[in-house]
Amino acid sequence: MARALMFQGTGSDVGKSLLVAGLARAFADRGLRVRPFKPQNMSNNAAVTADGGEIGRAQALQARAARVAPSVHMNPVLLKPQSEVGAQIVVQGKVLASSGARDYQRVKATLLPAVLDSFERLKDAADLVLVEGAGSASEINLRANDIANMGFARAAQVPVV
Repeated sequence: MARALMFQGTGSDVGKSLLVAGLARAFADRGLRVRPFKPQNMSNNAAVTADGGEIGRAQALQARAARVAPSVHMNPVLLKPQSEVGAQIVVQGKVLASSGARDYQRVKATLLPAVLDSFERLKDAADLVLVEGAGSASEINLRANDIANMGFARAAQVPVV
């Protein structure tokens, strides 16, 4: 069974994506089967996987760093902003719906099973899964039904740095 380690940060743009990419390359170069994973990402910068699904561009870069093909399971929930208060919700590579921020808080509670399914699929194909949190782990207003940081870490029993 694969080991997993999650990296959370103090905010957005603090280097989590680059850290995971660097570690993915270092461990892959040492012969480990590494998979990057980000439960939820908000980004307009999407990459298209070989099967036509969408994931965050950072996760596609991390996959390449790990010397594997990008997969929709590496970023099971992608939020693509459409306005100041709304986003398109992409789940496991496919558009689920468009939602306002308040409505998404209700939808988010239903997405944990898909996130955990994707995580388990990656674990089955890896020696090590490197998990990247989203934004800041200390955003109190986002803790309810969290699937991006400690909510995911607790549900999947993944240690956090």
